[in-house]
Amino acid sequence: MNAPLRFGRYAVSRFIDGVYKAPVGHLIHRQGADVLATVLAGLEGETVDMDVNCFALSGPDGVWLIDAGCGTAWGAAYGHARPAMIAAGIQPEGVSRVILTHIHGDHALGLIDGDRPYFPNAEIWVPEADLAFFSSAEARKTLPPARQGGFDLAARLLDICGAMLRPIPMGTVAEDIEAIAMPGHTPGHAGYLIGNGDKRLLLWGDVLHVSALQAADPDIAFVYDIDSELAYATRLAALAEAADHGWLVSGGHLGGFFHIERQGDSFRFVPQPG
Repeated sequence: MNAPLRFGRYAVSRFIDGVYKAPVGHLIHRQGADVLATVLAGLEGETVDMDVNCFALSGPDGVWLIDAGCGTAWGAAYGHARPAMIAAGIQPEGVSRVILTHIHGDHALGLIDGDRPYFPNAEIWVPEADLAFFSSAEARKTLPPARQGGFDLAARLLDICGAMLRPIPMGTVAEDIEAIAMPGHTPGHAGYLIGNGDKRLLLWGDVLHVSALQAADPDIAFVYDIDSELAYATRLAALAEAADHGWLVSGGHLGGFFHIERQGDSFRFVPQPG
């Protein structure tokens, strides 16, 4: 963990829960397989590494998290955020709020420890559109079985953490925190804009997974997006807005904090020092 960055009321720290090795075969391109093959011609290996992140916000009202990683649910390669937070002085009992970007395992399974909540004193804020979608039996029928994990996870969250869950709308959700609708990856996927004035941080969840590929060519995506065309539009809008406003960005799978610069029809990620 690097030194926290301050935005408005909050000191923000990034914790890495593990590294997901995404199969290259899970990549797609809006222009088709031939274009994707050309783009990936120089890519070595059969997987693309993606950090699995969660973020701690320390402020006047205590410690809050944005996303919770996947805990130990995905095996020994994950769950590293938990001891790292404890080493940084953040005990599970001391977290008073967890705000989810969306209901996927690598963002929400860290809320659960066996059959009990891992953060026993925390409110869990969930974008209301995502909770509504993944709690709907009718919505479940719209996706193939291999894409239905979010529904099982929502049921588990409601069973184990139900009394702690609070659906939240988009807009200002706390002082210096604005929830922004960023649909496509999931229907209710949200990003959070933190801070005020000219210094703000956009934590955009899974708007973009791999900056080295998708910044230069936003047409590249992973099969994990429920609505790939909507996710593409969201990705372009988020990149452009972050570049135009000078916001710092990070997210569920970025390897740090970055400023965004326009380069014609593409973008460049400039790492934040430190």
